[in-house]
Amino acid sequence: MPRSRRTRAKRRRRARDEPRRRLARPADAEARLLALAREVAALPADATLGDVMRLLTRAHAPDAPLPRVVGQAWVRSRDDKTAALALAWAREQVRLAVEERLLRTPARVAIAADPATRAWLLLAAAESIAREAPEAAADRLRTLFELTGQVPPPTT
Repeated sequence: MPRSRRTRAKRRRRARDEPRRRLARPADAEARLLALAREVAALPADATLGDVMRLLTRAHAPDAPLPRVVGQAWVRSRDDKTAALALAWAREQVRLAVEERLLRTPARVAIAADPATRAWLLLAAAESIAREAPEAAADRLRTLFELTGQVPPPTT
């Protein structure tokens, strides 16, 4: 039995009246994490793991804006699975950029693990520096450099 014009018109009208879904712009935390991932990936081919660690620890320093913005986004995303997933994805991009750099760097480290695990450890350690007392940050940074087999930066 053919449908009437009236039914078809109603269906078309409903489809047109529904609001269009808009792609959400990335939150500030996601944008900053993705920018950090791009910075790590854009390091020159002859960059050392120390250069990567300097970049990570500078981004996660106690007075840097990234840790505060990411912490606030994490709290806001606790009830929003989409936002939590987007934040986790952006952080994973940073970890993957670090892992890529580890694959290109000869392993002279105290931690015998695959590059994915070492990248995760280095990123977690850099993130934790933001939660340390400012006086302890230099000591934690020196320990990170020793674990990665790099020369620690001079203390000022």
